[in-house]
Amino acid sequence: MKPFLDKDFLLQTEAAKTLYHKYAAKMPIFDYHCHLNPKEIWEDKSYADLAELWLGGDHYKWRLMRACGVPEEIVTGKTTDGKEKFTHFVKAIEKSIGNPVYHWSHLELQRFFNINLPLISENIDAIWEEANKQLKDPAFTARRLIERSNVTALCTTDDPADSLEYHQKIRDEGKFKVKVLPTFRPDKAIYFNNPVFFGPWLEALEKVSGKKVNSFAGLKQILTERIDFFHSLGCRVSDHALDPVVYQEATEAEAEAALTKVLAGKTTELTESEIKAYQSRIMLFLGNEYHKRGWVMQLHLGVNRNNNSAKFAKLGADTGFDAIGDKVFAKDLVMLLDALNTANSLPKTILYSLNDRENMVLSTIAGCFQGESFGKMQLGSAWWFNDHKTGMEKQIIDLANSGVLGSFVGMLTDSRSFISYPRHEYFRRILCNMVGTWAENGEIHFDEKKIGAMIEDICYNNVIKYVNI
Repeated sequence: MKPFLDKDFLLQTEAAKTLYHKYAAKMPIFDYHCHLNPKEIWEDKSYADLAELWLGGDHYKWRLMRACGVPEEIVTGKTTDGKEKFTHFVKAIEKSIGNPVYHWSHLELQRFFNINLPLISENIDAIWEEANKQLKDPAFTARRLIERSNVTALCTTDDPADSLEYHQKIRDEGKFKVKVLPTFRPDKAIYFNNPVFFGPWLEALEKVSGKKVNSFAGLKQILTERIDFFHSLGCRVSDHALDPVVYQEATEAEAEAALTKVLAGKTTELTESEIKAYQSRIMLFLGNEYHKRGWVMQLHLGVNRNNNSAKFAKLGADTGFDAIGDKVFAKDLVMLLDALNTANSLPKTILYSLNDRENMVLSTIAGCFQGESFGKMQLGSAWWFNDHKTGMEKQIIDLANSGVLGSFVGMLTDSRSFISYPRHEYFRRILCNMVGTWAENGEIHFDEKKIGAMIEDICYNNVIKYVNI
C-alpha cells in the first residue's frame, strides 16, 4: 500500500514523476480566474482561526457539511464557535473519500502548515491547536499566502459598476509583487429582464459613471468607458455566466425597444424574442470591444443556479445551491461566435461547461474558429463540479482527442480562498500522470525535453502569452 499524499501522490509511472518533479512543480502560477476579494488583499487580511480561513466562504466545503446533516447555523452562521465549525468539517471530510475537497484540504494542510496528520476525528484537537498557533505568524496574511504559493498574477472577478478602488490602491502602493488585475464581469447588464438585480445595478452603474442610462446606445457608451477604465488597471480578461447563451439576428432598434420597456418599468411585457434581441446585440457589442483591446472572453455555460429558493432568499447567491444544467446551447453559441467572426471582431475565447458531456461539443466548436493567434479558442479547464481527478482527466482526454493539448492554457482556481492554490498542484500531478502514462505505454514519442517544455507551457507559459500581461 502506497503512503497517503507522499511526494509521488497521483504519479504512477517514472515518466510521470520526472515530468512533475523536474518540470511542472517549479512553474509559477497565473490565476487568471478567481473570486478573491481585492479589499482583503489590499488590507492584507489575517485570520482569527482555521475555521475563518478555511470555512469562511468556501461553498465546496459547505456542501459536504450539509450532506452530513450539519445545521445551517453551524455551516454559515456568524456566531458559531470556530472550533465547532471545524469539528463538523473534519467529521464530514473523513466520510468524503473520493471527493476533491478531501485531497485539497490535506494538500492545504501540508503545503501551508506542514501538518501531515490526516483529517480524522482523532486529530481534531492537534490540528486545530497547531494551525491556530501558526496563524499568528505574518506568513499567514492574505498577501503572504499568495506569495508563498508562487503566484505571479491573479485576476479577480469584478462588476462594471465596481469602483476598483482596491486594485488602484494595490497598484499605486507598489509594494505587492503579485499583479492583482480586475476581470470585467457584465452579467447584470446582459440579464436586463431580471428585475431583482437589474434596477439596483443600473443605479450603481449610473452612480459610478456619473451618467444617466436613457437608451441602449447610452448604456453601451457607459460600458465602453468602464471597459477602458478596467483596461487602464490591467484588465485583459472578461467573464460571462451565460445560462444559457442565446442568439438571434437582431437590429439595434430591436435591442433599443426591449431596453426601453425595462426602463419604463414594463419588464413583464417583454417577449422572448425581445429578450434574445437585446442579449444578442449586447454580446456582439461586448465581443467587439474585447477584440479591439486584445482581451480574452470567458464564457461559462451549463449551470442551474440558486436551485434552493428558500436558501437563496436567506443566504444569497454563491452559497452552495447551484448545480449542473442540461440546457441546449450549441446552435446559439455557434451563431454568436460566427457573427463576431464574420465581423472580424471575435476575441480570444475560453469556453467552459459545467456539464462535462459538453466538452467535445465545445472543443469541436472552438476548432471551427481558430486562427490569428496561438490557441485563440480554448476548451476551458475542468470547472467547478468537474475539477476532480476524473473530471480533469476527462477534460484533458477530450481536448487531446479533438484539439491541441500543447496549446492549452491550463488550470485556474475559481476560488474565494487564499489557500486554494494547491489545486494547481493537483492539476499538474494529474496532467503529468496522464502524459507520463501515455509515454510508458508507448502511445507517444517521449522526448523528455520537448514533452517537459510542453508541460511547462500548459502549467504557466501558455496563459501568460495568451492573456498578454
